[in-house]
Amino acid sequence: MSEHVEPPICVLGLGLIGGSLLRAAVAAGRTAWGYNRSADPVRDAVADGFDATSDLRSALVRAHESRALIVVAVPMPAVDAVLAAVAEHAPECPLTDVVSVKAPVAAAVARAGLTERYVGGHPMAGTAESGWGASFADLFNGAVWVVAADDGADPAVWSAVTRLALACGSVVIPAESNEHDRAVARISHLPHVLAEALATSGAAGGDLALGLAAGSFRDGTRVAATAPDLVRAMCEANADALLDALDETLAVLAAARETLAAGSLADLVGAGFAARQRYENAQRWDITGIVPGDIGWLEAFRDAGRRGGALRAL
Repeated sequence: MSEHVEPPICVLGLGLIGGSLLRAAVAAGRTAWGYNRSADPVRDAVADGFDATSDLRSALVRAHESRALIVVAVPMPAVDAVLAAVAEHAPECPLTDVVSVKAPVAAAVARAGLTERYVGGHPMAGTAESGWGASFADLFNGAVWVVAADDGADPAVWSAVTRLALACGSVVIPAESNEHDRAVARISHLPHVLAEALATSGAAGGDLALGLAAGSFRDGTRVAATAPDLVRAMCEANADALLDALDETLAVLAAARETLAAGSLADLVGAGFAARQRYENAQRWDITGIVPGDIGWLEAFRDAGRRGGALRAL
């Protein structure tokens, strides 16, 4: 890959994230095409003026011929099959993904024999809707895009993945895959579980309760509108980390129940208010001076990401 000429982009999966990535890459001036197994999203993408196909082999042969950066954008249950096709038709291409868990994808990449050319990614963006029709080019503007800083990462591939994220309008936070998964269990996957539980509790109150529901219920259950199969795919793939976060939260709720029974929610409300204020007031600082490929570059990026740093340019 040239330092000055960015590789084409081959997006495998044209749902909300993959479709938005295809749109964003094209809007950024990149040559890009997409694949989707089902025909309807492909037809709709083509009707919208994008290059798309339902023929996985042809998409990958094209990627091989042009040394494209391949982006896996399918749900976790489909990752192994897609990676098997990549290994067969385009094993030398740089490879990344936009799946919401990183360690299980890295393990699947290893099973397919593609680790040498792989750097994981996860844009922290989305809506409760799904499919090509829900995708839009500005989805990633100002969003965080995690780029995996795992030992052994190829600096050229890492840089290509980072530049793609930046071109789509994101800021990049480097993180080791297992650390990423533990973090997103708390701030992404657990909120889905809690939203499902809150929606169920509200509905159990009948039509009166739902008729009275307003902003707090609507905001707290927003992600419960996500397609159930997608929620299951991301949460079940990160079950170990999610179970730890869920156990911790259940302990917090059990303690809150005890204090409420005694007449007070002060501990929970005070801690929650302070935690939200910490989130609101958090400041990202710009990571500079680390060059991919230099001695210790991956650990330096991991440490910067842990401390709240983000890349805005590379």
